[in-house]
Amino acid sequence: MSDGMTAARTVGIDFGTTNSVMALSDGEGGAGLVDFAAPDGTGSVFRSALCFWQDDDVRGGLAHEAGPWAIAEFLDFPQGSRFLQSFKSVAANPGFDSANLFEKRLRLEELGRVFLEHLIAHGGEAARNLPGRVIVGRPVRYVGARPDAALARTRYDAMFSMLGSEIHYVYEPLGAAYSFASRLSDPATLLVADFGGGTSDFSIVRVEAPGTAKRCTPLGSAGVGIAGDRFDYRIMDRLVLPMLGKGGTYRSFDKVLQIPDGHFVDFGDWSRLALMRNRRTLEELARLKRSATDGAAIGRMIAVVENELGYPLYDAVGKLKRSLSGDDRAHFHFESPELSIEADVTRAEFEEWIAPDLQRIAETVDLALQRAGMAADQIDHVFLTGGSSLIPAVRRMFEARFGESRIDSGEELTSIAHGLALIGSEPDLREWTVQDDTAD
Repeated sequence: MSDGMTAARTVGIDFGTTNSVMALSDGEGGAGLVDFAAPDGTGSVFRSALCFWQDDDVRGGLAHEAGPWAIAEFLDFPQGSRFLQSFKSVAANPGFDSANLFEKRLRLEELGRVFLEHLIAHGGEAARNLPGRVIVGRPVRYVGARPDAALARTRYDAMFSMLGSEIHYVYEPLGAAYSFASRLSDPATLLVADFGGGTSDFSIVRVEAPGTAKRCTPLGSAGVGIAGDRFDYRIMDRLVLPMLGKGGTYRSFDKVLQIPDGHFVDFGDWSRLALMRNRRTLEELARLKRSATDGAAIGRMIAVVENELGYPLYDAVGKLKRSLSGDDRAHFHFESPELSIEADVTRAEFEEWIAPDLQRIAETVDLALQRAGMAADQIDHVFLTGGSSLIPAVRRMFEARFGESRIDSGEELTSIAHGLALIGSEPDLREWTVQDDTAD
């Protein structure tokens, strides 16, 4: 963001759990978003999804698509395809080795390269002629109880190496902060709260006046593996999983025991739910159905897995969550031959379900302030970005802490990529990039 010099052309990539965005710097201190000609119209937001299906006419016999095209392919032929979403959430998970896709097994980095190939192809000429310097966003803290940041870095390196020889990683909220700083005309201290699908990340940046040689200085960051996907799971846990046997019992010899919650863990993570359709899991569920007190409920769970109902279920959950951002009450509706659910939910009920998550998010904001050596009253602007920043309870939490007048928002899904592209033009990237991924 320095004046009086020609900036290097760079590409910023926000590889998100739910959505991905690309931006290209113009070499003159600005940046523009890459548009994708999706089936339902052109847009700059590309869904982080993959669909695979068998096709003998394709080399290797496995065809694939990404983004909104993946969704379209899956909806046309759900029984004959494998749909993956939120696969970024396993990047730092050492327990994830590969995804079983028909007769093939693909590692995370291989899934990522397939995704990037389609991202570039659907981005048109601008995406196919990328500059050599690539700035990739990464979470401050990856998803998972014990995320391995070094493993995620190795996987990211293998995935993004196909784009160019010069790959740099920047915390995602720093990208949003840099983008927001381009709007400011006066010096300020800025807190960015980035709510993605898998993580909530926070960064504090000092912004100097326009024309200053060193316009932005990062002060501190913190993150937590709680965000939109966790909020979705709270709805699933309350409205859907009881219909699939959660909370029920099964018979073991002469005892009646609680069905372990482990059978339902995969329903809380898109990346795992999509992979439950395998012989071992289905055989285990069939055994559980035979011993369950309510075998019909387990039968419904089997039907969800066998009939690939995960996507439409989570689509209904997402619609409810978005409705509750604008209305005090909303109706949940899901209908299929195997499962039918109707429920009215109030915003107050939803906020009660996510209250423990909001508490952990608030604690992580405190940690970011602590690392920056700042108090809440020293923050001039709070920039809320990411889809879950639109949830009223999230916004109220920041208004109560920092004051309504200091809260800003806008460009919730694109600000990170825009800022990453701008950061790529910095003469000293080391101050912005993540140098050590050995710890999280």
